[in-house]
Amino acid sequence: MDDRSSVRQGQLTGLRVVEFAHVVAGPLAGSLLADQGADVVHVEPPGTGDAARAMGPKRDGVPLWFKVAGRNKRSVTLDLHHEEGREVAHRLVAWADVVIVTLRAGRLRSWGLDWEAVHALNPRAVLLQISGFGATSSRADAPGFGKMGEARSGVVHLTGFPDGPPVHTGFSHGDAVTGLMGAYAVLAALHRRHTDPAFDGEWIDLALFEPLFRLVEWQVITHDQLGTAPQRAGNQLAVAPAAVINTYRTRDDDWLTVTSATRRSVQNVARLLGLPEEEFATVDQQHAGRERLDEGLRTWIAERTSVECLSAFEDAEVVASRVFDAADIAADPVYAEREDIVTVDDPDLGPVRMQAVLPHFRRVPGAVWRTGPALGADNDLVYGDWLGIDAGRRAKLEDLGVI
Repeated sequence: MDDRSSVRQGQLTGLRVVEFAHVVAGPLAGSLLADQGADVVHVEPPGTGDAARAMGPKRDGVPLWFKVAGRNKRSVTLDLHHEEGREVAHRLVAWADVVIVTLRAGRLRSWGLDWEAVHALNPRAVLLQISGFGATSSRADAPGFGKMGEARSGVVHLTGFPDGPPVHTGFSHGDAVTGLMGAYAVLAALHRRHTDPAFDGEWIDLALFEPLFRLVEWQVITHDQLGTAPQRAGNQLAVAPAAVINTYRTRDDDWLTVTSATRRSVQNVARLLGLPEEEFATVDQQHAGRERLDEGLRTWIAERTSVECLSAFEDAEVVASRVFDAADIAADPVYAEREDIVTVDDPDLGPVRMQAVLPHFRRVPGAVWRTGPALGADNDLVYGDWLGIDAGRRAKLEDLGVI
């Protein structure tokens, strides 16, 4: 699956992307584009490569995370500290439709990868620049990682229980959501490029705290209008759309989450618990009775197994689920029916399972055609076939350690 004839498929076939971006946020934006068929060139330093290559658990000494994080991309090596390396980088910028960068602002300027330089090299390019604090802030040159972005966004303050510390989620939440919003922003800019004859490039300036900040829709207006900052409330949420929302332990020590976000669904819970439905007829009544419903569910669920609970919930039209771990996901029939997990051949590990391309496009779907490639695996293809750098020049660059 890892040869030059591999067929791209998906909504973005023909789109050309180069990323001078490492670790999570920028590369995830590129990965989402690659999953939909874009030709994405991941530029890495010779010898060491992207730090993400060494992240996470290993099997037989082979890191697993990058097999997913680098999938569907081309890997080239390039030393941007070298003048000749920067010249090649500029050729990649001129070749691309989209440029993704995560370097600090000062380094971008010195290497000719900032907005002004990219726009001069390729006036129709879309530049996605991801940084800790944004290119226009006084901290434009300060380093930043996703957990910092999570902390600044308000999300971490809201996560956890009232008597406990603030809690980060169990994955690279800030980086991942930034990658997702970055990919969305790129597509918005490409739509304008396609529809606006006067399109003159676009610069997307995204700070790591901004995507999660945007997604907690109610925190700023609540503070502005009520003068209060929402606080941690465990699984019940500080500002909840539902009168019933929490996790509960079953008799057989499973955890279930139960939520009811409409008036009727809350009444279904009351009926299941044997409580008078008329006492939960209005939204105000339901919110006033939250603790009563919560304690009732806690007791009711603790007396039953998870299978018994879920069956009763389904009969009563109460929305609930076991809290899944990765083993549950791998064994779940709905994930299988949705074909959300695919098996891909990897040259180091053999067949490996990973997330499918999501979301599903039913007419022209994306596909996983390779796992994360070996460092520099595509130097000849990208530099030779795509950029037209002849073999002699490439050999000289190799001798100099540039690629």
